[in-house]
Amino acid sequence: MKVQVAVVQMVSSELLADNLAHAESLLAQAAMGGAQLVLLPENFALMGRDEKTKLAIMEMGGDGPIQSWLAAQAQRLSLWLVGGSIPLAAPDGRCYAACLVFDPAGQCQARYDKIHLFDVDLAGGESYRESRTVAPGSTPVAVTTPWGQLGLSVCYDLRFPELYRSYAGAELLVVPSAFTQQTGAAHWECLLRARAIENQAYVLAADQGGLHQNGRQTFGGSMIIDPWGQVLARLDQGEGVALAQVDMEFLRRCRSNLPALQHRRRRQAFCDAYQEI
Repeated sequence: MKVQVAVVQMVSSELLADNLAHAESLLAQAAMGGAQLVLLPENFALMGRDEKTKLAIMEMGGDGPIQSWLAAQAQRLSLWLVGGSIPLAAPDGRCYAACLVFDPAGQCQARYDKIHLFDVDLAGGESYRESRTVAPGSTPVAVTTPWGQLGLSVCYDLRFPELYRSYAGAELLVVPSAFTQQTGAAHWECLLRARAIENQAYVLAADQGGLHQNGRQTFGGSMIIDPWGQVLARLDQGEGVALAQVDMEFLRRCRSNLPALQHRRRRQAFCDAYQEI
């Protein structure tokens, strides 16, 4: 089985309506290219002046204009749409960075809340405290699609391979992101290729890619990677769509010829071995 997939790269602004209009155009471009599964980037609907801006547009889970927009796009274009991340209300006044998956009927089939939050101090005085406005999720989520299991993650999650190991056996992994220029240049591609290789899965990574109105520079480099770690399609900077064909027979051969997933030793086996030393 083969399927055309796409990742959408954006340079989202502070204007919600403008961002949705840009996203709508890019989704149409992906659909025109034959895509049946499309991934939007993290924060596709808004990259605000500061982190608190997202709280002004956060919605209750299951109800709100951004969620309705995602459902309508999936239905209008008859595709599986992974909605990057949008802010959904958390009980403590913060929001969750929620990744929603809609089927071609416009029904929400899955929700994943970003688990790992970007609280870091980078070289040159670049500093982020995502946890001030975003509450962490706690549960990995995979959803069944016509092409197999799809494991969900968001941006900083990429640095935590144990999350993706919980999806072991999934055919597809998605990583909607807004990687900084600094961290993206250093680690983006090698981390994505590692997740594809170690899990023998296709990886779809949609990044923000450019200079935003709020002054933040994101890396771009949105790409689609096969289970052997080869980059099938890639963008540089700016808005755009990258398309590639996912081949489930190729995935099956990779796993059959090099059955690393079958050779895994479970954590308890390691613990028992260490105790015997």
